[in-house]
Formats: sequence, C-alpha cells, structure tokens
Amino acid sequence: MDSLIALVIAVAVSLFFMRGYLKGLKKRDELARQAVEKGKVFSEGPRSQHPHIDTNNCIGCGTCTTVCPEGDVLAMLAGKAAIVNGHKCIGHSLCAEACPVGAITMVMASPSMGSDMPYMTLEYETSIENMFIIGELGGLALIKNAVNQGRECVDHLVRRGTIRPGAAQPGLYDVLIVGAGPAGISASLRAIENKLNYITLEQDEIGGTVAKYPRQKLVMTSPVEFPMYGKFKKTELSKENLLAFWDMVLNRADFNCVTRAKVEQIVKGVDGIFTVATATNEYRARAVILALGKTGTPRKLDVPGEEQAKVMYRLIEADHYVNKKILIVGGGDSAVEAAMGLANQPGNKVTLCYRGAQFSRIKDRNSKRIEDCMRSGKVEVLFNTNPVEFTADSTVLDVHGQKRELTNDFVWIFAGGVPPYDFLKKIGIRFGMRDMTQEASSEARRTVHEKKELAKAGTAFA
Repeated sequence: MDSLIALVIAVAVSLFFMRGYLKGLKKRDELARQAVEKGKVFSEGPRSQHPHIDTNNCIGCGTCTTVCPEGDVLAMLAGKAAIVNGHKCIGHSLCAEACPVGAITMVMASPSMGSDMPYMTLEYETSIENMFIIGELGGLALIKNAVNQGRECVDHLVRRGTIRPGAAQPGLYDVLIVGAGPAGISASLRAIENKLNYITLEQDEIGGTVAKYPRQKLVMTSPVEFPMYGKFKKTELSKENLLAFWDMVLNRADFNCVTRAKVEQIVKGVDGIFTVATATNEYRARAVILALGKTGTPRKLDVPGEEQAKVMYRLIEADHYVNKKILIVGGGDSAVEAAMGLANQPGNKVTLCYRGAQFSRIKDRNSKRIEDCMRSGKVEVLFNTNPVEFTADSTVLDVHGQKRELTNDFVWIFAGGVPPYDFLKKIGIRFGMRDMTQEASSEARRTVHEKKELAKAGTAFA
C-alpha cells in the first residue's frame, strides 16, 4: 500500500512538472511565431555584425534567445536557434557568450548587404593605406564596440610599425583622429598610453552622438576595457553620467582635442603623409583614423514648409515644452522616445505619425512603453501616415490616402541621418565590403597551385 501511494505521488509530481514544461514550450513556440511574423514586416537581413548559428552544434537550450537586449533577434524554430529579426541586431554578442556549446559566432554581413558601406579590412583599414574607419560608421553600433575598435586600431598601427612611439617629428603627428565620440575618445586615450604624438579634431562637441541624446536618456553599455581607466563595469547609465565619466578620464589624461574643427579635405601625398584640412588650419599625419559617426546631418523629408522654425530634428530638453500640441514624425527608437518624453510633460498633446503599418525596428522596451502610452491616450499614433505640408500652425497629413489637418505648435522629424559617405568618396575611399570567404578561397587555391609548381620544379631539378 505504501508503495502504491509513493508511486501515485511520484506520478503526480512528474505530471505537474511535465505540464509546466509543456506549457513553457507552447509559450516559447508562440513567441517564436510572433517574432517570425514581426520579421516579415521588415524583411532585410543583418546589415553589420550578427550571430552565425551552427545548427549542427546547437542543442536547442534557448539561452541565446533570452539574453539579447534588442528582444526577438533570435527565436527557437524546430528546436534550433534561428535569426528572425536580423535587422535589429547591433552586435551585443551576448548570445555568443551565453551559448553553452559555442554554436554561435559573430560575423559581418555578406558583401551584398554591405555594398553601400566603405571598404574595410578586418583591422578597420580602408582602401587607402593607413586610413582607418572605426565606430558606427564602419557598420557597428554600441559604445562597447566603438571603444574596442578605437583601442584595437591604435594597437594595430603600433604593431605594424606605421608609427613608432617616441619618434615624433615637428609639425608631423603620428596619428590624427577625426571625431571625439566613443570610438575617437578611445583611440585618443590609447594613443596617449602608447606615448604617440596625436591630435583629435571634432566638428561639434566632445561626446559625439551621445552628447546630442535627449537629457537623461539611458545609454545601454556592456563591460568594456577603457584605455587610461581599466575595466568599465556599468551596464546602464544616463547620458549625463556617461559624459561625466568621459570628462573625468579625459581631464586626467590631458586630452589633445580641437573642437569646432570640421574636416573638409584629406589628401595623401606621394611620401605617404596625410594633409588634413579644416576651414582654418592644416595638419600633417602618418595615419588617419576616422571616427565620424554615422548619423551625419539630419535627413529631411523635402515637404513644403519644412524650413519653418517650428520644425526640428533633434530633441534635447523635453521638459522645456509644456502645454503644447506636438507632432512627431518617424517610427524608430528616437521618434518613439521623443514622443513619450514629451507626452510626460504637463499639458502636452502628442501625436506620432509613421509611414509603416506598425513599429518594426524599435527596441522591445520601447515597444511595450509606447503601447502603454497608446492605450492610456498619452500618445496618439497614426500608422500609414505621411506629412504632406507644414503650415504656421498645423500639418497636413496623408492618412491611409485621406487628407487630415492636425493643429500643432511644434514638429520633430526623426528620419535618420545622412551618413558622411559623400565626404568619404571625395577623399578617395572605395565602397563595398571585402568578401573574406572568397578571398580565403582564392588564397587557398593560390597556395595549392604554388605548392604544385614547387613540387614540379623540385622533380625537374632532381
């Protein structure tokens, strides 16, 4: 009798846990289905660094799908991890770090996806020898990636012997760095550590894109080795705190930076020396590192009335606007965050219009927050909508093919930025990423051919 009772209890416990397990599988499959459907809305694949999954080694544990801060980049399909929203991947690499069997590696997008990107080697060198591109302009987002690239780029220059610490010449810099954002700051600090004669030029203010973020915006980072400081362990901090950290490190390092110095031309001489020209000065350097960022100048819509003062492209201080009627144009994270920030100010009535049928490119946390704002009435969202004309006190919208006039005091447009690709082409940088797989195959074929020729020669000599 006691054995029967124990058996019944064991079966009951097993069924309880089995029910929980099956319920978890059902929920996971439903989330995967939703992720796939979302991926269909924005079907482009990864445009930069992204995970490559070895399905032969993948054991289907699902760990990789839970650690990504961007949400549903990965999902479990047929018991294996798969990329379902590749366009959202910005290179955190947490999935690769979390995989218990090493089935995930981080790779760059295919050359066809990078045909509109500047040519770069694995060491960040462009088609011009000793000219490098680091940071977001090279296809990778995240402060962590930018800091790592800035550090690695200078290390590479020192290793290859292009610049030699302590061998400075008057009027000639070892390296000139264009841009003082995360990548440029990291490269500058690494140059200081290596006792290089360097200078950094920044067209705006120190901090780059981060300095232009709205006040109190949270900046997601990952632990990273920061030159002149060591391990930087914080994983979430505000714009102000990050800028304060940089200010502390740079003051301690005697940062050599010229602000309000926009680079207008870079020419490489026959002697291999670069001449870098701004509106007011010229600089000569053995190597140039471009850390320009990717946003460039704000992208305009070319809509009548867009030149009015009430139409803006960047929001810094949301709390400066109260009791206003506001229109936000755009469907990315910047647009959604601006709409929510302004909606939280007293008396504001905020409308967000987006040309797409639904949000497909925003972070999960923003997706949840904007849904809450829509349900509560804080933000009115108009999908399939485009502005047709901006007037002094209103905006004419095309909503599902129907004209609608919306009264507003201010308009913010978040349509992305125009990357400085024209400038890169002007200074001679070639576009189109290297096909490393093809190059490796060609190199292998050349090696085999050379071995055969050597073997033939050896036989003939013998």
